[in-house]
Amino acid sequence: MPFITVDGPKIDDVDQKRQMVKAFARAASEAYSMDEEHIIVLIRENSPDNVGIGGKLIVDRRTE
Repeated sequence: MPFITVDGPKIDDVDQKRQMVKAFARAASEAYSMDEEHIIVLIRENSPDNVGIGGKLIVDRRTE
């Protein structure tokens, strides 16, 4: 079974998450020629105070 992990910022709208999961499952289903029911999609949401870019937390970069 293909396993897709998405790491990114929090998405508050559950409908947006549903659409994203459906889109990833559809694309993987086509690529692997298998039913969408066999595709696992995991969303990991990260707050800006837990992610750093270029040695700085994202939360700090926003205030600059």
